[in-house]
Amino acid sequence: MQNSVTPTHCPYCALQCGMNLTPAPDGTVEVSERADFPVNRGALCGKGRTAPAVLSSRVRLTSPLVRSEGTLVPASWEEALDRIAGALSRTRSEHGPDACGVFGGGGLTNEKAYTLGKFARVVLGTSQIDYNGRFCMSSAAAAGTKAFGLDRGLPFPLEDIPKTGCVILVGSNLAETMPPALRYLRELRENGGTLIVIDPRRTKTAEQADLHLAPRPGTDLALALGLLHLIVAEGRVDESYVRERTVGWEDARAAAMAHWPEYVERITGVSVPQLRETVRLFCEPEAAMVLTARGPEQQSKGTDTVGAWINLCLATGRAGRPRSGYGCLTGQGNGQGGREHGQKADQLPGYRKLTDPAARRHVAEVWGVDPDSLPGPGRSAYELLDAMGTDIHSLLLMGSNPVVSAPRAAHIEERLRSLDFLAVADVVLSETAALADVVLPVTQWAEETGTTTNLEGRVLLRRRAITPPDGVRSDLEVLHELADRLGVEKGFPTDPEEVFEELRRASAGGPADYSGITYRRLVEENGVFWPCPAPTTEDGAATASAGFAAAEGDGAEDDGALESLPARPDLAVRGDLPASGDGAGDHPAPVRGDGAGEPSVREGGAGEPPTAGDGTRGVHPDVHPGTPRLFLDRFATEDGRARFVAVSHRAAAEEPDDEYPVLLTTGRVVAQYQSGAQTRRVDELNAAAPGPFVELHPRLAQRLGAAEGDPVAVVSRRGRAVAPARITSTIRPDTVFMPFHWAGEGRANTLTNPALDPTSRMPEFKVCAVRLETVAS
Repeated sequence: MQNSVTPTHCPYCALQCGMNLTPAPDGTVEVSERADFPVNRGALCGKGRTAPAVLSSRVRLTSPLVRSEGTLVPASWEEALDRIAGALSRTRSEHGPDACGVFGGGGLTNEKAYTLGKFARVVLGTSQIDYNGRFCMSSAAAAGTKAFGLDRGLPFPLEDIPKTGCVILVGSNLAETMPPALRYLRELRENGGTLIVIDPRRTKTAEQADLHLAPRPGTDLALALGLLHLIVAEGRVDESYVRERTVGWEDARAAAMAHWPEYVERITGVSVPQLRETVRLFCEPEAAMVLTARGPEQQSKGTDTVGAWINLCLATGRAGRPRSGYGCLTGQGNGQGGREHGQKADQLPGYRKLTDPAARRHVAEVWGVDPDSLPGPGRSAYELLDAMGTDIHSLLLMGSNPVVSAPRAAHIEERLRSLDFLAVADVVLSETAALADVVLPVTQWAEETGTTTNLEGRVLLRRRAITPPDGVRSDLEVLHELADRLGVEKGFPTDPEEVFEELRRASAGGPADYSGITYRRLVEENGVFWPCPAPTTEDGAATASAGFAAAEGDGAEDDGALESLPARPDLAVRGDLPASGDGAGDHPAPVRGDGAGEPSVREGGAGEPPTAGDGTRGVHPDVHPGTPRLFLDRFATEDGRARFVAVSHRAAAEEPDDEYPVLLTTGRVVAQYQSGAQTRRVDELNAAAPGPFVELHPRLAQRLGAAEGDPVAVVSRRGRAVAPARITSTIRPDTVFMPFHWAGEGRANTLTNPALDPTSRMPEFKVCAVRLETVAS
């Protein structure tokens, strides 16, 4: 294994680009092209290409750390685990189970996210668990669930994008956040399609567009409503589609008609001619798509904003038709899978609702516990972090760095410091880990096997390529050891495939049904799209293609079994999978072609194997092939119809005034990722993006008296950040932009507003009021 080429996936964004890893004689790991994986077709960005740099012991944690006399010092694993278990046990005894908090991450594998949710509810008995994915795509998830009955970021593969006629890309800078995906937009235009980019900045992505709209931050909802108004006024509504496949149109139409073009122009700054041209370009082709990202989603009205863009697709008959529809560009590496299997505050595995009695019975049966013992929903991510030091006394945190990534970050840092006890499991000593009482060094992507689910809903297998350093353990081992110390000796395996087999059973019959997916299939078929239920036999028992036998021990030899797979990818081995019981937690079929409840895979109808372009290979005819394309026959609602949602524009939670006259928006740069905990440890990436900056228009810079490179203070009601000025005409004159990857005085999230969306509980990262000040050099 140590000298062979291992096909796997990048640890960073939700594309989950394919790559090959080869251990080198000098102990490093070489990355090479993996052209057979269809999402990136061999292309990698700088982050993916340099990802092995973080595997170096020079930059990572290799020993547990415990706090002694105010300082973190090396300790044994036994001491570190004993301290954590002791602190959690004391907190439960003295303050009750809900005084223990658990905070996860959208970069955790499906196996880890599933086990973390189970640990919180079964071992700790706490309702207080959420994860940083709440800060990413929760608004799109809530809006998609309202409209379609199901949340899967993209209901179609990326390969469909170049085949459509028009794409409206709202609040996404793919060229910097997901560089290998930019080719799909280029191919769209090469094929004669049209690209419309909506962003207050003229980004590298906007430079690719046929039409760029630059609305005032926080006005995406008004913009969508104004476009729908024009669609109605110009007679472009697909009346037969609306009548046959939707409900709620009358109320949604009435709400849109209150947003006439001139009114929308005053709110957004987008001219009426641009609004009309957008409608023409979107409506004239036979097929069209709307894709949203964090821009419209990270707002205190993000759910309504995304809902308005979905209404646009429904009114024009786009959703649930070939090469058309609405999709969300999920951000984090396992942002899709991470929100499906139980680390959210209100959720059980399989995207089941924690408040659903049938779902509780089903999952409790898989876990071997009393359904009544499972706690109810807890606080959302920001609310959980805000409760630290008051209601929450101890926190176990895995795979997140809220000191940098949370809104109102200085306040959250203070809340972390106020805890009685903080334990962090991470690969590096992040800014959050540096505050902990115990820090556990855990394995990274290349040192472990596990599944992720990319932005298309394609479940993938990351494969172990190298052995982790001595002193490093997996998150699954951590949870196993803690469960054992807290009195739960069984139910927390350390082998990821064993965990996945349990996840399959727990998800069976749920909205995100993985029961027909196995490790074997993921290797043979280059990934499988969910939902993928296990086939049923004549007596009603569920079956699925079985994986190879799990390796004995701690999973250290998993990939020896993977390497022994047969060369025939068209064959699948049948095995038994326990049925989901009495149908508890069953969910309406996401798509249905013939009334039998079987998902329709493509235009050709139900049950046909995926096309080669999906990147999947042939499967046994008795095995469900997975579902690359959702909703072609019906939506995942009880009556199969999509729901319009009547929404109206409202202002951002914080508008500019005399004291804070400028708008701040935040985002990413190409060479860094999320809180920067990993990428800031890579020399090549730091050379390309060495630190934070304040991007502002020349007119604004002139009024301020700032020149290129001058230190500029950005001040909000929550704090002050200082960074060099970057002066450019590609941003609106009333807006400044800061990337959020850095800690220290340039921390952008010191400024951001934690005002929450009432449905998704998403904080308003993307717009707040600030003032600018010059700073003496």
